[in-house]
Amino acid sequence: MSTFKILQFNMQFGQGWDDADPDHAPVDLELTISEILSHDADVVMLQEVEHAQPDGVQLDPPPNYTRLKAALKGYFSYFSYPKADPRELPFGIGLAIFSKTPLRDTFRYDLPSPPIEFEFQGEEKTPTDRLLIGAKTTLAGRELQLFNTHLLAHFMLNSSSEHHSEQRQLVVKQLRRSDGPTLISGDFNVSKHDALVKQFAKVGYQTTQTKEITWRRRPYVLDHIFYNRHLHPVRYAVKPTMASDHHILVGEFEFLD
Repeated sequence: MSTFKILQFNMQFGQGWDDADPDHAPVDLELTISEILSHDADVVMLQEVEHAQPDGVQLDPPPNYTRLKAALKGYFSYFSYPKADPRELPFGIGLAIFSKTPLRDTFRYDLPSPPIEFEFQGEEKTPTDRLLIGAKTTLAGRELQLFNTHLLAHFMLNSSSEHHSEQRQLVVKQLRRSDGPTLISGDFNVSKHDALVKQFAKVGYQTTQTKEITWRRRPYVLDHIFYNRHLHPVRYAVKPTMASDHHILVGEFEFLD
């Protein structure tokens, strides 16, 4: 193996895209699975794996993750819900890493959300915490640190992660602790992504692309694959899909040293 492929995908719990009525598009997990398998990636990073349940109930075992594990034969995997919270809104939650090579040193790290008040369906709410997960694997005889995250969408709350930077700072803290080849992918939910890119560049991480929109609902580049100096992106692409309101990112990397 001279290169390896990473797939980054906010799968919106299997809900597809309908131009006419995106909020009521059908859930089709088989389409999600087919899309993932078609790319034959070595590592798959997923956000919004599960559909949040009323009152913050977290189904155990998580149904979508269980189905994905059965379908992605030959992959090792790790999944985590965010911290259970009765305030959870009925959207997608939960992160997963799938890898063709064994995963070890898996961990989860809570990312507290600021107490910003917003209105949802006529009620005053505050956001629930977000999550960073991680694991190590070995590819081509080299150890690779993987991080996967899904940050709070401040722009949906008439706020900004520039004014409430705590989650991003906690992610940067974890990145600083990794000395070897490292990738972090996810839905960073930053509408003005230049600030995010500059912040991560200060700790030695670059993103594969900033030009192509990755979210169908607004013209934002929310999804990224960041890599450090030990890695080089040989090729990368944004792959439109009808299996979510996010597009898929794929990146093929090689080790530099």
